[in-house]
Amino acid sequence: MLNKVEYWLNIADEDVSVARLLLDGKKFLQAGFFCHLIAEKSLKAVIANITSEIPPRKHDLVKLASLAGLTNSLSEKQIALLVDLTPLQVEARYPEYKAEIAKTLNFEICTRLLKETEEFLCWTKEKLEK
Repeated sequence: MLNKVEYWLNIADEDVSVARLLLDGKKFLQAGFFCHLIAEKSLKAVIANITSEIPPRKHDLVKLASLAGLTNSLSEKQIALLVDLTPLQVEARYPEYKAEIAKTLNFEICTRLLKETEEFLCWTKEKLEK
């Protein structure tokens, strides 16, 4: 079986493909949700690498970055990305928030989110290689 770090990175890579399909299909809320998943899984790979444990079942990306020991390494752009993506995980599931969040997403915004999320995934992989 793959080790815990490889597991998280492999499914993050798979989610990139899904996010692209959703974006191409103009499923913006779902594409944003998958961007969140990609960032979350990349952070959980770092946590698994540090702790050799299964990462906690948390979805707040800023808190996960802290648990991963990355807070001081993050750029302002990366912090902004994590803050932007966090509501797409939990709040987008609930009807009282879903419509409001969906209004904030369009092709251009989701294209930017996906690009920045892919860059974040590459960055975390680089951190893991050091």
